[in-house]
Amino acid sequence: MTRRTTPTACRALTIVAVACCLAACSRAPEPYVAPSLGPATASPSPAPSDSASPDLPPPPPPPPASGRPSASFGETTAVSCAGHPSADQVATKVRAAGLVSGNAKLTVKVAPMCAGSWQYTVFTVSGREPLQVVTQGQPGALTLVTAGTNVCSTQVSAQAPAGILSVAQCGLGVPPA
Repeated sequence: MTRRTTPTACRALTIVAVACCLAACSRAPEPYVAPSLGPATASPSPAPSDSASPDLPPPPPPPPASGRPSASFGETTAVSCAGHPSADQVATKVRAAGLVSGNAKLTVKVAPMCAGSWQYTVFTVSGREPLQVVTQGQPGALTLVTAGTNVCSTQVSAQAPAGILSVAQCGLGVPPA
């Protein structure tokens, strides 16, 4: 004996199936939550929309509050330090080391150039040849490596990045003016 399904039962199953599909499709999609890479900050979440859009990665974090670049300088080419450190910070190290008297006038001839964590600066000093200065470290904690008319010391030649060696003309036999 064969059992037959009545047309009413088929219609009822079809209606239930369609209703389930509509209910599943009408729910709002779950919002994308990016993995946390640091402290959480409150940000407004966008209102759900009817149109489907791909999940986008979160925007990059804002720059540091100090305005200074967060990455260190490359080592192959010396570039402007953009005031970090300033020529005044380098001049303070030169004066503290006793290389010029406290009342000597230092004028910036070449503003600090950076490569890696090293800096190269040139000052004119009244009545003297230009004073080349090589420093190393962060702007607030500079270390005076060497200063003079030729900064291509053994330490600079062996340890300074290529960008500093190039701008100081170490290895070329002619100190820069």
